Amino acid sequence: MRLACAGTVAVAAAAPAQVRSAYDYLARMDGDGDGRVSLAEYQAWMGYAFEAMDRNRDDTLTADELPGGRGRPVTLAAHREALAATFRRQDADRDGFLDARELAAPPR
Repeated sequence: MRLACAGTVAVAAAAPAQVRSAYDYLARMDGDGDGRVSLAEYQAWMGYAFEAMDRNRDDTLTADELPGGRGRPVTLAAHREALAATFRRQDADRDGFLDARELAAPPR
């Protein structure tokens, strides 16, 4: 969970323009332009921080790659599963997609 939060901060900092609303997030995350965010789109967007921190590209963040330089290793698979769990909690209508309202909702 800590990595997911760190990823959110890193993604926001890396975004080229200020995001001002849930619709801005939706527009950026919605890779296929269908007006909603799928799990794959969510993981791709939120996974940016993991990819940036994984300096040796081995799909595992080791202590030296984690914020603060310590902690247990985190695999890409574990990170994606944590993101999937967050996605499922945010998907209030259980349709398998996030709309702007669900993206704007406080974390559950």
